Amino acid sequence: MLSSNSLKPLIIIGAGGHASVLVDILRTQNREILAVVSPDQIINRKVFAGIKHLKNDDGILAYSPEDVLLVNGIGMMPKTNIKRRVSERFLSLGYHFEKVISDSANVSSYASVGEGVQILQGSLIQAGAIIGSHSIINSGVIIEHDTSIGRYNHIAPRAVVCGQSLTKEDVFVGAGATIIQNIVIEEQAIVGAGVIVTSNIPVNSVCYPSRTKIIKANS
Repeated sequence: MLSSNSLKPLIIIGAGGHASVLVDILRTQNREILAVVSPDQIINRKVFAGIKHLKNDDGILAYSPEDVLLVNGIGMMPKTNIKRRVSERFLSLGYHFEKVISDSANVSSYASVGEGVQILQGSLIQAGAIIGSHSIINSGVIIEHDTSIGRYNHIAPRAVVCGQSLTKEDVFVGAGATIIQNIVIEEQAIVGAGVIVTSNIPVNSVCYPSRTKIIKANS
């Protein structure tokens, strides 16, 4: 499910762990990567070997929006909007972002995947699902039928979003969380790792997992 512009060369923004996973996928797919943008050195990650290193985002401006596609390799963490700010800046300048979909992901031809979406290894996207632009569907995630994932979401590894659920913009779902069917998660909400969500979550709320309290036995 590559975009219609998928033969255009790519520029990767960011050079951390998330960017390295994306570059690994893209290299496996024989995509042309012109440059990696990062203020930090990239030589310690072998996956970037041989790729031009741009030191700051302004280096992208040397390339016409007509000639390249961008990939935002900045990872998403709860309550941070760095990735979104970077994407919105370059969108306002006329650039577009490529979808990155691992060959090992199973994406239904009846699902809808927005611009800049990243679907990592082993994920499953079922028929009728909608993945909003610039969202990350991390390794091993299951998005069930008729579910709608909002823009700029991060669904962390092994999370499950069951059928006909809705997450709105800037939602973070932690690793291994399960959202049962017909749930609505409002904007900027956070679902902690391992949580089982059985009711709607309001705007800007945090749903924590239960924690086991360990009490030391008397010696």
